[in-house]
Amino acid sequence: MEKIDTHCHIVPPGWRKWCEEYGWDKPDGMPCIPEWSAEGHIALMDKLGIKRSILSITSPGTLLKVGDFALAKRVTRETNIEISQICRQFPDRFGWFASLPLPDVEGSLEEIDHALEFGASGFAVMTNAQGYYMGDSRYDPVFEKLNQHKAVIFMHPTQCCSLDNPEADKPLAQYPTPMMEYFFDTTRAVVNLLLSGTVTRFENLTFLVSHCGATLPPLVERFSAFSTRMLKSSEEMTSERVKEIFSTRFYFDLAGMPFPDLIHGYLRVGTPERLLYGSDYPYTPGAVVEILNKTMDEQMKELFDQEQLQKIFSGNARELNL
Repeated sequence: MEKIDTHCHIVPPGWRKWCEEYGWDKPDGMPCIPEWSAEGHIALMDKLGIKRSILSITSPGTLLKVGDFALAKRVTRETNIEISQICRQFPDRFGWFASLPLPDVEGSLEEIDHALEFGASGFAVMTNAQGYYMGDSRYDPVFEKLNQHKAVIFMHPTQCCSLDNPEADKPLAQYPTPMMEYFFDTTRAVVNLLLSGTVTRFENLTFLVSHCGATLPPLVERFSAFSTRMLKSSEEMTSERVKEIFSTRFYFDLAGMPFPDLIHGYLRVGTPERLLYGSDYPYTPGAVVEILNKTMDEQMKELFDQEQLQKIFSGNARELNL
């Protein structure tokens, strides 16, 4: 069955050099930045029946030095241009999510217009930037402008960061951040988007959440109860309301390892109509993507009917014009 991959990555040569220069050659505790080529990516796509891939850069994004907004703006602009040029060579196979130089608000406002002019399908935003999480009020002007464009926002996790000391040791730093912390940081960002009122204030935004909802499913009842009964938040966010928002404003991809267990947690709070296919290539190596796809294909047939499978693999992405 034909697929559209909404969660996969590109490693453009210029961005790789910037990362290596500023100490991100082993990003988030991983052993290296993987190799990537358009031809290699397309070969894997053909093998797995992937018609189109929406490319984005992953963590650390384009903020490579704490507090250096000028550098972040330069890296963001150069990287977005580089990706757009690669995608123009393969317009039928690749789309892309543009990066923003958050937490620089003014720089991000400038970059939104530029990226859309260059054909971006949406925007890839890290769950936090220098410790400021999605939903932070300082980002309101950025979300307001994205809202005007009815933008798709692909949320990608990054490492947890302290506001007081962005360079502090991370929790359980002996393990690669993607192993556990990515899931926790995704949850922090989504909860903050909900409880801050960002999602309801900016009604034209669509959020794509990585990794089948991460650790959100078992926590929905807990954070919503705290919000409404203990914190008495002005934002009425019962668990029923959260699930309603998930089914109207959010999509959740199947990158990572959602089978055999995580998918069942997701289905307690979300619906098949809001699922998207994702491979996480090349940070998940091609050989591993093939194994995970075999498992996915087998187990999804046990959970979903043919019409649902078609929507999950490609139909939902097409509805988002990806």
